[in-house]
Amino acid sequence: DMKASNYLIEKDGVKVYLAKDFGFCWGVERSIALAYEAVEHYPDRKLHITNELIHNPEVNDRLTEMNVNLIEKLGEGKKDFSTINDGDVVILPAFGASYEEMEFLDKKNVEVVDTTCPWVSKVWNTVDMHQRKGLTSIIHGKYNHEETIATASFCEEYICVKNMKEAEMVADYIVNGGDRDAFLKYFEKAVSKGFDPDIHLQKIGLANQTTMYKKETKAIGQLLQKAMMKKFGPAEVNSHYAEFDTICDATQERQDAVTELVENAQEYGLDFILVIGGFDSSNTAHLLEIPHNAGIRSFHINRADCIRADNTITHRTVDGEIVTEPFLLDLKKDVVMGVTSGASTPDAAVQDSLSQIFLLKKLHSEAA
Repeated sequence: DMKASNYLIEKDGVKVYLAKDFGFCWGVERSIALAYEAVEHYPDRKLHITNELIHNPEVNDRLTEMNVNLIEKLGEGKKDFSTINDGDVVILPAFGASYEEMEFLDKKNVEVVDTTCPWVSKVWNTVDMHQRKGLTSIIHGKYNHEETIATASFCEEYICVKNMKEAEMVADYIVNGGDRDAFLKYFEKAVSKGFDPDIHLQKIGLANQTTMYKKETKAIGQLLQKAMMKKFGPAEVNSHYAEFDTICDATQERQDAVTELVENAQEYGLDFILVIGGFDSSNTAHLLEIPHNAGIRSFHINRADCIRADNTITHRTVDGEIVTEPFLLDLKKDVVMGVTSGASTPDAAVQDSLSQIFLLKKLHSEAA
């Protein structure tokens, strides 16, 4: 057990500092357990899943091997549900499904296995509260991420901001107004139908995609609250702005743990930090940003075979580009590294990745 090693592993000239929190969170473990149990429980029925269960290639490949049909995406948020027949079983993934999808399935004669993470459901409850209070939901998230798509489907009025820059654009419009057409053009894919910034930014509530960077969500909240105070005055701010903490605990714990690695990088003598998780995993991508922004050499890989025998590594950059480059810069010296993994990454993927590095170093040592 890696976590029983006091978060330090030494083998074949490689010293590995493990993040204090990494890998599967409770919500992901629950989702996988429910999906696998559905396969076992309904052996004679056709099973479908409305999206990838989690952002991890091994787990999704395993479900495909179990003959679970992944509903085909048709583009622009549409899916082909024509393969679902009466009596079938439909699995909803960890990041949920849209309100429209759930409404459609409710009307079908199917068994629904809902594996939605309770933290995601908490966000849905928050935006539902916004609607009941007449607030527009400001969603800190990526408008095309499955979880944010699902959250937005529970809103009447919403706008998605993916980072502080976009939040500043919204805050500036709240306080100073601006070019309405230019604003709507920029956010055209990230707002509700009929969104009007001159009307729908008068009363707002903040929610978030659960895998976003917590410090950024908090900073966005402070920014929006200040904008509302400036616009309407401190006595009226509570009538125009609402905020609830919907950041997932597991996301925060993993971010804190990799931050600790970064803060101790010089003391440990880290050559680099390895981040393991699906390339389309938002929480894993945010883990990479922490060492990258601190100027520490870092790599995000999705499988062990991204590390090759020719000492190259294929990885995803913070800009989303997949690149291949030389990996261990000096194979003659001992390697000192940090490692973490996303909340949807099995420990086996971390072990396999470390095994690749141990083997690479060992083979070079023997050859020398």
